[in-house]
Amino acid sequence: MSLPALPRVLVSSNDVPAPGIDLLRTKCDVTIIPAGVSTREQILQALPGHDAVFLASHHIVNSEFLDIAGPNLKVVSTMSAGYDHLDVPEIKKRKIKVGHTPMVLSAAVAEIAVLLMLSTARRAHEGRMKLEEGDTRSGPQWLLGQDLRDSTVGIFGLGNIGQAIVKRLMGFEVGRFIYTGHSRKKAGDELEATFVSLDELLKQSDFIVISATLNNETRGLFDDNVFDKMKKTAILVNVSRGQIVNTDSLVRALRNKKIFAAGLDVTEPEPLPPEHELLKLPNVG
Repeated sequence: MSLPALPRVLVSSNDVPAPGIDLLRTKCDVTIIPAGVSTREQILQALPGHDAVFLASHHIVNSEFLDIAGPNLKVVSTMSAGYDHLDVPEIKKRKIKVGHTPMVLSAAVAEIAVLLMLSTARRAHEGRMKLEEGDTRSGPQWLLGQDLRDSTVGIFGLGNIGQAIVKRLMGFEVGRFIYTGHSRKKAGDELEATFVSLDELLKQSDFIVISATLNNETRGLFDDNVFDKMKKTAILVNVSRGQIVNTDSLVRALRNKKIFAAGLDVTEPEPLPPEHELLKLPNVG
């Protein structure tokens, strides 16, 4: 009597950690696309007939993707905490399961947020640009930065990552943590963070850290109107999704000194073209 066939799983990258692939191979017939970052065309070409697909990048999964996959597809999983690139209602309609990796990168992203806050507040990128230009002047206020100590830090999205950021900032003697969202959170009370409206967060914060989920409410939310409400000394840090910030509005705010600086782990578009304005501004880290 022949053994039943193993489930067929398509992995979109050959750069997925080997222990995970080895574990998958104990139960599944695994096909790996031979590319670090595969194209959509490569995935769609290899996809038909597979029972599951594991996406290592933010490839769009929509009705076209699912139609090409065919009726065998039972699981779509993504190596990311966010899943805004998945058409979840369409996937559920077809009774396909969805997997993602929440909290796996919370610590790493929180550390990047702190890194960006420090580098922008202390004008690290601007200082390097001055050195490369041969500008070696000095003075008591030359490239004077800003303090985290006694500042007001506003968290836009107090989820797992937002909470991890607050915990890491506590050693910097931050004056006050505030956050906004749909409602007050128990975690906010435990972290001694104050729940405020978005307008209050914009007006009060010396640092604003975006760690919210990308959805229809947050997409493009940080626009000219929002930047006009922020302090001229404020620093914006985005470790969520580039699409939450209107890039043209951000460029205008930085160029016209409506805000002090921006630290960006994500951008829109991504990656930025080499000649993009954001890459030329001294107050972007």
